[in-house]
Amino acid sequence: MGEKVRIGIVGLGFIGTQKHLVGLSQHRDRCEVVAFCDFDIERAQAGRAQWGNEDAYTTTDYMELVNDPSIDVIHVCTWNANHCEITCAALEAGKHVMVEKPMAVTGADARTMRDTAKRTGKKLTVGFQYRQREEYQFLKALADEGKFGEIYAAKAHATRRRGVPIWGVFTDKSKQGGGPLIDLGGHSIDVALWLMDNYEVASVTGVVNYKLGDKPQGNIGGQWDPATYEVEDSAFGFVTFKNGASLFVEASWALNIKAAREGCITICGTEAGAETVQDPNGSANLVVDVNLIEGGKQVNTGFGEGGAYFSAGGVGGAQNGFAYMGGLEAGLWLDAVINDTEPYVTADQAVVVTEILDAIYTSAAQGGKPVTFD
Repeated sequence: MGEKVRIGIVGLGFIGTQKHLVGLSQHRDRCEVVAFCDFDIERAQAGRAQWGNEDAYTTTDYMELVNDPSIDVIHVCTWNANHCEITCAALEAGKHVMVEKPMAVTGADARTMRDTAKRTGKKLTVGFQYRQREEYQFLKALADEGKFGEIYAAKAHATRRRGVPIWGVFTDKSKQGGGPLIDLGGHSIDVALWLMDNYEVASVTGVVNYKLGDKPQGNIGGQWDPATYEVEDSAFGFVTFKNGASLFVEASWALNIKAAREGCITICGTEAGAETVQDPNGSANLVVDVNLIEGGKQVNTGFGEGGAYFSAGGVGGAQNGFAYMGGLEAGLWLDAVINDTEPYVTADQAVVVTEILDAIYTSAAQGGKPVTFD
């Protein structure tokens, strides 16, 4: 590895540009993006023009990046269905890989990716940037200090009222593997498991709904085309863990609820609990509520409110924006690559998230029969 980490990126859509490239651009003292790959060569060229150096090149064939011996790291930001194939090819060629969430469409593919990384000795991480939100850093610190006690029940909320993405291939099941569950649900599941520090799943039961695909009215950003809407509009899952803990999962792009609750969690411990909801005032912040018993009374306190021992500094919307989280994520990933340390989001952790997503879909397809884990 040279003076700077040399990075190639595959997939120059919204996530590839607005999170990965914007995030990496905040660390130009330690890395440089030298190759831009997309099936649309014009998007690759636009990415190079904005974020590449003078020697950077563009291509529509990701194998050019895989076979380039000068590249240290590849970022995979393509359709979900391509994640496993591209990631494994890059790992086999001696590259470290950051793959955007979801890690893969199936648990089997996720395990293949993890096992390939371990066999080749290369680093593999997944883009779960919600861990970098200040609200979740705050709750993680409390959890690690034992303030919640044993966290034995949790909920992962990933719901929109009418928020179907009408661009790209989001509603194409063959390319994405699913809809809101695989798109949004992984973030909230990841945060919940991380706060619980529990990855020992016993069983998963799921329900997947195809009820509103032909009702595009009221969608934020415009109506979708019902003729090409192939994925679920909502999904629900119930996860049990080997120690008796549980996790409820809810995800939707279209659901007749009062308000969205995207990227949010609820955790319940023996000493205290916490939940997050979207800011009703419309900021990028989440509203955090920590609840406990003190002095024989029920007490609620939130992030920045300074109540009891649950206190923290204030939080601004700019510090929870996409670029901010992407910059933190990129910095932690570069730390792991340069210092040869474990990634902040490990492949083992990400595999469990994908296994839960896969099991919810599988259980639903089996009429709600639980999927058990060894």
